Amino acid sequence: MQSWAPVDVPRLEGSGPPLRLHDTATGRIRPTAPGPEALMYVCGITPYDATHLGHAATYLAFDLVNRMWRDLGHDVHYVQNVTDIDDPLLERAARDQDDWVVLGMRETALFREDMESLRVLPPRHYIGAVEAMGEIAELVGKLLASGAAYRIDDPQFPDVYFDSAVTGHFGYESNYDEPTMIQLSRERGGDPDRPGKRHPADALLWRMAREGEPSWESDLGAGRPGWHVECAAIALNRLGTQIDLNGGGSDLIFPHHEFGAAHAEAFTGVHPFARHYAHTGMIGLDGEKMSKSRGNLVFVSKLRAEGVDPNAIRVALLAGHYRTDRAWTPELLAEAEARLARWREAVTLAAGPDATGLVAALRTHLADDLDTPRALAAVDAWAAEALTRRGRDADAPALARDAIDALLGVAL
Repeated sequence: MQSWAPVDVPRLEGSGPPLRLHDTATGRIRPTAPGPEALMYVCGITPYDATHLGHAATYLAFDLVNRMWRDLGHDVHYVQNVTDIDDPLLERAARDQDDWVVLGMRETALFREDMESLRVLPPRHYIGAVEAMGEIAELVGKLLASGAAYRIDDPQFPDVYFDSAVTGHFGYESNYDEPTMIQLSRERGGDPDRPGKRHPADALLWRMAREGEPSWESDLGAGRPGWHVECAAIALNRLGTQIDLNGGGSDLIFPHHEFGAAHAEAFTGVHPFARHYAHTGMIGLDGEKMSKSRGNLVFVSKLRAEGVDPNAIRVALLAGHYRTDRAWTPELLAEAEARLARWREAVTLAAGPDATGLVAALRTHLADDLDTPRALAAVDAWAAEALTRRGRDADAPALARDAIDALLGVAL
C-alpha cells in the first residue's frame, strides 16, 4: 500500500539527551534504548471514516518520537498498518450502501492527505491487512499447529481462537484484572460470551467464511483474520521478533496491544514483544471522548477545507501532553493560530536572540516523555524576546525555525 510523501527534516548540530517515555507495561517513564536502527510499530486506522482529531493527536505523538530518535542519530524503521477489512468497515459500507473496498480506499487516501498536511513523517512500510492476508493466515496456521490456538467446537463455523494462557505472560502489558479484560473485550469487538471458548477473553484469529461476507482462501479454510493478529504478522515480518516501541491510543491497550504482543510472543518465544508500550490520551469534545460511535467528531479534512492552517492544528494538539485526555475547543485552535503567527513573525526578523538555548530546551523537554507544553512555552519565550528586544544574532531566526521544524514538525 502506498504511503504518503516524505517530509524534509532539517538537520541540527549536536545532540540532546536520550528519549524517555512512559511505558504502559511497567507504569514508569523509562529511557528508550534503541540500537542504530530504532524499530517502531504504530497501529493504523480502520478506514470507515475520515481522520478525526483523536487520530491526529496519536500520530503526532509518535511523529515526535520519530523526530527525536532521528535527531539522536537513529535510523528509524517505522511500520504502520491499515485495517482495511474488519466488521466496522463492513457495517459502515452496508449502512451507506457503499462498496467496502471503495470505502476503505477512499478513506485511506483521505488519511494519507491529512497526515501529509500535518507533516507527519511517513512509515517506511504502510501495509493493509488485505495485502498481508497470506502472511496473516500463515501465522495463524503456525499458532494453531503449535497449540497456541484452537478451533472452537462449532460444526458450522469452526473459527480459530488464541489461547491466552499459552505464553504465561498474558496481561503484563495492560495490567488489567480478569473482569476488566472481559468487559473491555465485550466493548471493543470481542465475543467473551461465545460458548466453547477456553477463556472468555480469548481473541479471534481466523473467522471462517460467512455468507455475504468477504473471505480469502487459505490452508485454514476460507475466511478472514481477527483484528489483533494482523498487526502481529505485519510487525513480525518487517521488524523482527522484538521491537523498540509499540504505540497507539489508550483505547488499544486492551485487547488490541495485549493480544498483538501475545500472538507475537507465542510464535517467537521472545518476551516482551516491545521494549516500550506507549499510549496517547483521548481527545474530547463537549465533555465526551471524540469517537465514531458518538458521532462527535472534528475532522482534519473539514478543518483544512475551512482554510485552517494544518500547522495550527498541529500546534493546538501539541499544546496538551500526549498522555492526557483533553478537550478540543475553538479557543484552543484560536490560541494556536495566534501562537503560530507570533513564531512566524519572530523567525522573519533580520536578527534575534541566540537560539542555541532554544534548541537545547526543545531537546530537553521533548526527551522528558514528550513534554510538549514546556517545549511550546520555550518557543514562546524565545519569540517574545525576539519581538521585544530585537537581538543581534543574524543566524538565530534561521536556527530557531529549523529547530521548531525538526523537533516539533511545525513549518514556519
